[in-house]
Amino acid sequence: MTYRATFTLESEAMAFLQQVGGKNRSGYINELLKRERRRSLEQAILQGNREEASDKTYREELAAWDARLEDGLEA
Repeated sequence: MTYRATFTLESEAMAFLQQVGGKNRSGYINELLKRERRRSLEQAILQGNREEASDKTYREELAAWDARLEDGLEA
């Protein structure tokens, strides 16, 4: 599904968009937004990983679960 949007750009930003986006400015903006969305998600995941790594209780519980999962199983 696609949507139309109207927004205001500064003259320098518009000149750049015309230069790099060519005739498909919408496609260029879509790609920029997709990349930024992915970057934002990656940052959120990294932050969550940092929080988990700094949580001693979580790491201890995770180690206990790992030990239980490996108990009696051969690779």
